[in-house]
Amino acid sequence: MSSLTIHSFREMMKSLLSSYNFDRVLSKMTVLSATPGKVVCEMKIEEEHTNRGGTLHGGLTATLVDVVSTAALLYTERGMPGVSVDMNITYMSAAKIGEEILITAQILKQGRSMAFASVDVTNKETGKFVAQGRHTKYLGQ
Repeated sequence: MSSLTIHSFREMMKSLLSSYNFDRVLSKMTVLSATPGKVVCEMKIEEEHTNRGGTLHGGLTATLVDVVSTAALLYTERGMPGVSVDMNITYMSAAKIGEEILITAQILKQGRSMAFASVDVTNKETGKFVAQGRHTKYLGQ
């Protein structure tokens, strides 16, 4: 397990999400749980998270896949964020203003130089898939 405790991990995530750079778009996301290689977060969809159709913006969904899978990678034995090599998102249903979503990221495999993650974005109330992502990261040597 990483040298991070769950408390220090949550503090690190809070600091990241309260920044003034692009990550601020996730300021209303909260970490529900973190275990080595798996992180679960939740977020209520608000107007600032939506597209013109009033549903969760696809770009924000991609950002959720990126950030939460990277957080899961940080909470492993190696604790390295890596550099994105490939990311794929399949959009399955809309999430509307007022709905809550769960973002569950899990590290599928972590080798010497590459890591592979899967991220499920689901409607918290119904369990219905909103999107599913895969993220590949280069870890270096």
